[in-house]
Amino acid sequence: QLMYGCEWDDQTGETNGFRQYGYDGEDFLSLDLKEMRWISPVPQGIITVHKWNNDRGDLEYRKHYLNTVCIEWLK
Repeated sequence: QLMYGCEWDDQTGETNGFRQYGYDGEDFLSLDLKEMRWISPVPQGIITVHKWNNDRGDLEYRKHYLNTVCIEWLK
């Protein structure tokens, strides 16, 4: 399962984006936008975390989308 999106507080201007994957109803991977890296709460996700964290271009794309494009849609 994939869930992603963003939030914008029109009072404060604060924004937040998220992208996370689940497997069999449990958390599997999530994107930490502050640290610019994927994290996994389960050992089964570690191989994917290493692979995806080495793709800096994709991380930058995800950050831009969640912090800019998604927010513009909300406004």
